[in-house]
Amino acid sequence: MATTNGRVIEEALSLPADVRISLVEKLLTSLNLPVDEEIDRLWAKEAERRVSQIEEGKAKLVPGEEVFAKIRAKHGR
Repeated sequence: MATTNGRVIEEALSLPADVRISLVEKLLTSLNLPVDEEIDRLWAKEAERRVSQIEEGKAKLVPGEEVFAKIRAKHGR
């Protein structure tokens, strides 16, 4: 079974990004997770707010490597 899972994962990772996104959406939908439209709406609004801040130069961007280095330093890893 693990061999089949490994092959499926390997093949999925080799797909183009847009196809992987579609696959992820379908897999998540198949889990029948509860949906809260109000939470989804609020997150979308927050994402738009953050994008606007970036585009207007109001947000301080920190490179991911710097963030992870601080985390490793703080947690000793």
